[in-house]
Amino acid sequence: MSPDPNPAGAEPAPALGTDVLPGRVVLDADDIARALTRISHEILERNKGAADLLVLGLHTRGVPLARRIASRIEAVEGQPVELGTLDVTMYRDDLRNHPTRSPHRTELPASGLDGKTVVLVDDVLYSGRTIRAALDALSDLGRPSVVRLAVLVDRGHRDLPIRADHVGKNLPTARAERVGVRLEETDGVDEVRIRDAAPAHQEGPR
Repeated sequence: MSPDPNPAGAEPAPALGTDVLPGRVVLDADDIARALTRISHEILERNKGAADLLVLGLHTRGVPLARRIASRIEAVEGQPVELGTLDVTMYRDDLRNHPTRSPHRTELPASGLDGKTVVLVDDVLYSGRTIRAALDALSDLGRPSVVRLAVLVDRGHRDLPIRADHVGKNLPTARAERVGVRLEETDGVDEVRIRDAAPAHQEGPR
C-alpha cells in the first residue's frame, strides 16, 4: 500500500482572513465548543480527576484544541493541568514523499512523561498513521503510564488498528471527500466543513 498523501484526512485550511472553504458545515462554533466540553468531562471521569494528567496537542490544529481542553479541565478542577505540544514530522512513514515539511517544536513539561496519563489531542482521525507516528515519538521521549487519544472528528477509513478514546463527532465520509477544520486561533473561525475532493490538478500539496 502506498503511503497516504493526506494521512490526517483533513483538508488544509486557508490562511487567516481568506475566503471560507467550499462544502457544507458539519460543525459550527457552538458544536465545537460543546464537543470539547464533553470530551473534557469524559477525560476527567476516565482519569478520576486531573492527577498526573498531561494534555498533549499534535501540531498543527491539535495544539489549540489541547489548550481549550486543558482550560476546561482547569475550570472544573480548580487547578492547573499540564499541557504540551508534540511534533511527529520526523516519525511519519510518508516523510520521504514530503521532504520539504518543516518540523514544529515539541514542548513538554519539565516533569516529563514518565508515569503520566497522556491524552493526545488531534483535529481529525483518519488512517491512523499520524497517531502511530505520535506513539513512536512518545516512546523516544519517556514512558507514560497510559496514553489515550481525543479527536474532534473521527472520519473513519483506518489503515491501522487505532481508535480514539474520546471523539467530538463521528463523521462517516467517503475516501474521496475532504474534511476541513478551521479554528479561531489559526484560521479566525471555528468550523468543520466536508466537501468532495477537487480534481487532481486542483489539489494543493498534502
